[in-house]
Amino acid sequence: MKKVLVVDDETDIAEVVKQGLELQGILVDAFNDPQKALEHFQPDTYEMVVLDIRMPRMNGFQLYREIMKRDDKTKVLFITAFEESPEEFRKAFPELDKHRFMRKPFTISKLKDRIVQGIGNQGPASRHYPGTN
Repeated sequence: MKKVLVVDDETDIAEVVKQGLELQGILVDAFNDPQKALEHFQPDTYEMVVLDIRMPRMNGFQLYREIMKRDDKTKVLFITAFEESPEEFRKAFPELDKHRFMRKPFTISKLKDRIVQGIGNQGPASRHYPGTN
């Protein structure tokens, strides 16, 4: 069974995503605190990590950097409710393509599809995640 780590500072979103994905057959560890998620993170445990970008104290990009230090093969999908410029992402993370991002709001079904597609793709940071929503 697939296992995913979800980190979103909004308790309701993290819980709805956890419950929804588990109903879809995916095991989920969900955290509202990025630091606690990082403390819990172990290499080779998750098939994908889903990170909210805008969180207090440690944003999704900072958490991504810390996770990559521990396991640079981790597949990551960023979620955001804010309009972000693809150029800004490329400046900060040239190894990431725009397909590593999913805009909120999304359905659990679409999130599950993106996770399954992302898990199926091989290779580290250059992985491609089909679709943008």
